[in-house]
Amino acid sequence: MRPTRTQDQRDAITVEIGYALLSAAFTAALALGAVSGPALLFHLPLVVEKFLITSGIMLAVALFAVRVVTVLVRFGRAAGAQPSHPGRTNPDS
Repeated sequence: MRPTRTQDQRDAITVEIGYALLSAAFTAALALGAVSGPALLFHLPLVVEKFLITSGIMLAVALFAVRVVTVLVRFGRAAGAQPSHPGRTNPDS
């Protein structure tokens, strides 16, 4: 039987998922622009343009996935760390 979550916990999870997706999209867009940008701004040989665009897309996809996973894993670890004594922040207190 799964433990039921409070509305506050569900809201925190929703906010964290939104943050993970938005920050991952921003990171991926920056990487895509940094790698593929020169191919779009300058007249380069076709092989170089294709290489820059393809590698920019691959890097953006990889960074998106890594960012989402790291944010959600970090949130999961922080959510599971409950203090052993009410009112104290250190579990070993």
